[in-house]
Amino acid sequence: MNPVRIKAIARKEFYHLIRDFRSLYLAFVIPLLLILLFGYALSLDVDNIKTVVVDHDRTYLSRDFIRKLNASSYFNVIGHLTDTRAVTKHLDHGWTKVAVIIPPDWTADIKADRDAPMQILLDGSDPNFAGISRGYITAFVEEYNRRSLLDFFNRKGMEKIKPPVEGRIRVWFNEDLESRNFILPGIIAIIIMIVGAMLTSLVIAREYENGTMETIRSLPVRGSEFLAGKAIPYFFIGLIDVLIAVLMGQVLFGIVMKSSFWLMVLASSLYLFVALNLGLLISVITKSQLVANQLAVLITYLPSFLLSDFVFPIGNMPKILEIVTYIVPARYFIDILNGLYLRNLGLNYLWPSYLILTFMFLILAVMNLLMLKREGM
Repeated sequence: MNPVRIKAIARKEFYHLIRDFRSLYLAFVIPLLLILLFGYALSLDVDNIKTVVVDHDRTYLSRDFIRKLNASSYFNVIGHLTDTRAVTKHLDHGWTKVAVIIPPDWTADIKADRDAPMQILLDGSDPNFAGISRGYITAFVEEYNRRSLLDFFNRKGMEKIKPPVEGRIRVWFNEDLESRNFILPGIIAIIIMIVGAMLTSLVIAREYENGTMETIRSLPVRGSEFLAGKAIPYFFIGLIDVLIAVLMGQVLFGIVMKSSFWLMVLASSLYLFVALNLGLLISVITKSQLVANQLAVLITYLPSFLLSDFVFPIGNMPKILEIVTYIVPARYFIDILNGLYLRNLGLNYLWPSYLILTFMFLILAVMNLLMLKREGM
């Protein structure tokens, strides 16, 4: 490979890149918007659940239950309604997610040692949200029952009952249970795919559409030199975007990498090589910018977002999709990012993902060379 020829091709691609505002928009503006939107807007945490109550009992005990429910960080009592018809209206219009209906004589039943049921209605239009809300309200009721039982024993002067099993829970890696702590590192994988694959999917197709590919074939340029020159500008743009994402995550959201920064640079470089070669392969095959752009979205961006364990857990997917995720490069890169950002892992734990990314890069590079050789380069 001749460095002079590579430099000439890279300079040509760089000049075209800075003159095309659409490419610069994709390269810098969209990644910044993704970081801001996902960082501030997207959250998988469920808290401050809008709750309404109907208190038919109107006793000190029912008011105490409602007060403690509202004091919880998971529930926000936004209204005290008078009847169940108003509850139906609130649920129908989506004004509330949870409704608690306390029946008459609820306190009297408790004092008489009878069952004291209450009705809890959940909006199940979002099954995930409803499932988490049900878990929260169930845990709250159980804790309220436990405290009430202990208060009863104290009043009677009886010895407290100590449960035989006590679970002492300690959260590792993401102690605050903030979804933002794993969403923002995962955004880096999406950014690299936008810059690496979606932009480079246009570069060779553009040469075909402009009719300059025949001229390039006549030049003393090897296929490897042509590919390297085309990829170099986007490689550096991708690295700049990664560094910006790391800096914004730390400054705006306080997300600090726990492991080695240089391991993250190495992983990002490998993943960039995979993305660049994937985009170039699409560009060589399609020879059309429109088709290349649409195909890049389908086989790079969407799988990286949906099938990489970024938002949707792979373990919950159908078996056929679990198998498909093994050929999605973002799966391994996000595994590395989680290890570096959250788990403080080193290369001795993460080397399989590094190795797979290297293997993918070599396969795609060989396929690109073979495709260009078939095209006469």
